Amino acid sequence: MKGIILAGGLGTRLFPLTKITNKHLLPVFDKPMIYYPIQTLVNAGIQEIMIVTGGRKSGDFLSLLGNGKDFGLGHLNYAYQEGEGGIAQALGLARHWAAGDEICVVLGDNLIEKNIKGAVDDFRAQAGGAKIMLKEVHDPQRFGVASLDGEKVTGIVEKPSEPESNLAVIGIYMYDERVWQIIDTLEPSERGELEITDVNNWYIRDGSMSYEVLDGWWTDAGTFESLRVASNLVAEGGANHTDARAGQAVAEAN
Repeated sequence: MKGIILAGGLGTRLFPLTKITNKHLLPVFDKPMIYYPIQTLVNAGIQEIMIVTGGRKSGDFLSLLGNGKDFGLGHLNYAYQEGEGGIAQALGLARHWAAGDEICVVLGDNLIEKNIKGAVDDFRAQAGGAKIMLKEVHDPQRFGVASLDGEKVTGIVEKPSEPESNLAVIGIYMYDERVWQIIDTLEPSERGELEITDVNNWYIRDGSMSYEVLDGWWTDAGTFESLRVASNLVAEGGANHTDARAGQAVAEAN
């Protein structure tokens, strides 16, 4: 399995900080933000990793990370995204590198307390398809929300006014090799982007989507408030460590 970290975008919600650097290079407590999704993949046993980024400061990723030796990696791969075309469009840039392999995708501003090794191992044992990670939140109307029927995911709705559950779809996705053909079929949403929710709903209609509810806290770091929350959570309990203390469910401060 290969790992892909999506770290593009303009980071407009963090202006003026992002006028001089990419959002994913900002500090979260004592490390740059990008360190946390890399460690998430490494802790899951994934050694082949690509970072998709863009913008004028994209070269700073190479200066900071090199070939990934700080994470015990022998090599890191990079792809460049021009403009903003959505998560699914950014993912499509990794197609030729990852084609033929299962992938684990992590959004570059997502932080978790524990690790996803169990979920990754379960997906490896799954007969193709996809897997999403869910987390209970107190304000599901701000997220993509999953509806469940027992062990089956029946649908995902983006930012519903009347959510059917409090289970948010967090920024960790696992796909088989069909994902590239699915991306080719997508039409831009009303905001002009290729939406990852459309990819996930394709697998749900196909009957090949599984899920797992994440243990421990989760947050992103895409706004000033969530950046503060993320820094405090890491300072208080660490993140991405296999021996991290058990944490309560924390809603993403978006």
